Amino acid sequence: MIPLITAAAVIAFTHTLFGPDHYLPFIVMSKSGDWSLKKTTLITFLCGLGHVLSSVILGFIGIAFGLAVTNLEIFEAFRGNIAAWALIAFGAVYFIWGVKRAIRNKPHAHLHAHNDGIAHEHMHTHHQDHLHAHPNKKKSITPWVLFAIFVFGPCEPLIPILMYPAAQQNFFGLLIVTAVFSIVTIATMMSVVLMSVYGISFAPLAKLERYTHALAGLTILLCGSAIQFLGL
Repeated sequence: MIPLITAAAVIAFTHTLFGPDHYLPFIVMSKSGDWSLKKTTLITFLCGLGHVLSSVILGFIGIAFGLAVTNLEIFEAFRGNIAAWALIAFGAVYFIWGVKRAIRNKPHAHLHAHNDGIAHEHMHTHHQDHLHAHPNKKKSITPWVLFAIFVFGPCEPLIPILMYPAAQQNFFGLLIVTAVFSIVTIATMMSVVLMSVYGISFAPLAKLERYTHALAGLTILLCGSAIQFLGL
C-alpha cells in the first residue's frame, strides 16, 4: 500500500501540473471576469472536486460490478473527448465575444467646446462609461460552464493505475489511495491558480485590459486543442 499511496500523490501532482487545462482556464477567467480571490478559490475548488469525483464514482461502480478496466478506459476516453471539444467550443465562443467587445470598446477622442471658446478633447471608451453598479445585473454562467466541462473531464490515471490495484489489497486501502489522489489533485490546482493570479496582479497589463476577454477565450481554446490534438 505504501508504494500505491506514494504513487497516488506523485501521479496526482504531475498529472495536474503538466495538464494546463487544470489551471489555465481559471487563471485567465479570474483576470478577465475580475473575480475576487474568494470567488476564484471557490470555483477552482468546486471544479476540481467535480473533476475528481466523476472518475472516483465511475471507478467504484466498475469495481463493485466487476467491470473490466478496459471498458472503463474506453468510457473515460469518450468523456475526455467530450470535455476537450466542450473546452474548444467554449474558448472559441468566448474569444469571438471578446474580440467584438474589444473592437466596440476601442478608445476614441471626444471634442468638448466651452463658452469661453476653449476646446479640448479626451479619450473615452464605452467600457469605462459602464463601470457603475448594476444592482439587477444577471450573474455570469461562466463558472457553471467550467464546472460542467470539468465534471466531464476524466482523471485518466486514477482508475487503471491506482484504484484497481488498490482494490486488490483491501477496501480501506482503496479509500486511502483515492483520497490521496483527490486531495493532491485539488490542492495542486488551487495552488497553481492562486499563485498565478496573485503574480499576475503585479504585472503591468493596463494596455491589454481591453483584450482580456479575447485573450482568455484564446487561452481556453488552445488548452482544449492541446488536449484533443496533442494528448496533453
